[in-house]
Amino acid sequence: MGRVITLDAMGTLVALEDPVPRLVAGLRDRGAVVSEAAAGTALAREIAFYRAGHDAAADAASLARLRAQCAGVLRAALEAAGADVGALSPAAMLAALLGALRFAPYPDVPGALAELRAAGHRLVVVSDWDVSLHEMLRTTGLAGLVDGAISSAEAGARKPAPEIFRRALALAPDDEAQGPALHAGDSLELDVAGALAAGLRAVLIARGGVPDGVPDDVAVLASLEGLAELAA
Repeated sequence: MGRVITLDAMGTLVALEDPVPRLVAGLRDRGAVVSEAAAGTALAREIAFYRAGHDAAADAASLARLRAQCAGVLRAALEAAGADVGALSPAAMLAALLGALRFAPYPDVPGALAELRAAGHRLVVVSDWDVSLHEMLRTTGLAGLVDGAISSAEAGARKPAPEIFRRALALAPDDEAQGPALHAGDSLELDVAGALAAGLRAVLIARGGVPDGVPDDVAVLASLEGLAELAA
């Protein structure tokens, strides 16, 4: 058997594709002409609202409520920016918002995950996300390459709290693991600090360059390539 490896999602496995052009197009298709500048400003406010409250969405009903609230924040921000969206129904605004949000795996990710699983490692995604983390993994084709996933909404704790890492490890018991569990993520504050506090070995995935302050005992990779070698 290999070891248990937990993996962050955003910035480690997937990236959010630029949502602004899709939002502009989605609103236009529904009869509202909005500039990219207004759409970008409004999306920034919606994303900030979502990040502050996504842990409330732990099941289908609460996810639907959160998404409706996010669409309301988006509408208000668009109107504040001078966009005429008053004729759009709440359902149309929500559809435009959801249609704008698309995630894509980094090119190195599918192959790296396949390599890790072929080596006998058990992989669990642990992410500050709402319950739709599982939906995202399915739509990006990553669900079949990991052994489980848990969001902060489901765990009742977000990184860097050790509890979310412990909940992730419980999805893949390591009684027969050949070494300590390892966590790979892109944030020093959330992933590295949280993993170390939970007793995991930490690997920083620094896709945008190595930040200052990386602890001496933390390995740094530019992508998931090389993680299998570190985990061996």
